[in-house]
Amino acid sequence: MRRFLSPETMPPPFGYSQVVDAPASRIVYLAGQVPLDRNGELVGPGDVEAQTRQVFDNLTAGLQAAGVSWNEVVKLSYFVVDIGKAPQMRAIRDEYINTESPPASTLVEVSRLFREDVLIEIEAVAVVE
Repeated sequence: MRRFLSPETMPPPFGYSQVVDAPASRIVYLAGQVPLDRNGELVGPGDVEAQTRQVFDNLTAGLQAAGVSWNEVVKLSYFVVDIGKAPQMRAIRDEYINTESPPASTLVEVSRLFREDVLIEIEAVAVVE
């Protein structure tokens, strides 16, 4: 049984679980996804919300290709060029994840990503019991 934990002995999280205890029969790793559409074109130049939505759509496609859903995602790692946009990114994320048992998460601000016009990259780990 999967457990999403935020022990009182740790700092309170903001929309994520501090610990995910996930017994696994299969682990699915998704490479960092960026806001490129299926043709390799950038979606939402300068618009972090449009870019975030495309990233989550790309992650959804990857999960579906592996035969898993957002319910199996236990970890998200975000790389962003402006951490001040976290509330907008989190609002879009909440449309995809189970907010009652959110995945463990890491949010890192970086000076740039692989292209100057890319504002966000997210990688995911899903565990199937």
